[in-house]
Amino acid sequence: MKVTREQMAENRLRILDSAAELFRAKGFEAVTVAEVMKAAGLTHGGFYGHFSSKDDLVAQTLAHSLKIDTEGKSNLSSWIGSYLSPRHRDDPGHGCPTAGLAAETRHQGPAAQAAMTEGVRAQIERISQAMPGAGEAEKRRAAIGSWSAMVGAVILARAIADPELSDEVLKETHAWIDAALARDAVPREANTPAVSAHS
Repeated sequence: MKVTREQMAENRLRILDSAAELFRAKGFEAVTVAEVMKAAGLTHGGFYGHFSSKDDLVAQTLAHSLKIDTEGKSNLSSWIGSYLSPRHRDDPGHGCPTAGLAAETRHQGPAAQAAMTEGVRAQIERISQAMPGAGEAEKRRAAIGSWSAMVGAVILARAIADPELSDEVLKETHAWIDAALARDAVPREANTPAVSAHS
């Protein structure tokens, strides 16, 4: 039976979604092509109709999952709260691909690194647009700092064996970002102390 173009596209999406979940949960090296295909409900033999190699799968999965991760988050404050939550920390298979895979991506080929680069660039742009602040450079700086702190906090919180410290890392990072955003929402002139002409 011939597979339709629509079925091929659907199968490819199932493979990418399954690979994204497995890679985030276990890492690139620990996941086999056979495991991905089984999770997708497809035969191992069908893999090469969609991808040329596991490296190709890694790169395309990163591009796919990072694209999804940058879409549809309009409320910055609630998204930050959700991101820096124990629920997100405790579910890496369904969590942020940047926090789950950034450290491993440096050991991958150029295509995977390019996909991560584009994903990070898109996320910074999206966050910049939602940031308070007067100018584009200020918003970009706040976006890069906040995004880096968020990703780092989730990575640390997942690595820490002490549950209280893990929760504290998430909570205090959230509080720090909230304070920075509140400060940046006030025009710079209002934040600058008045200097006496006689000083």
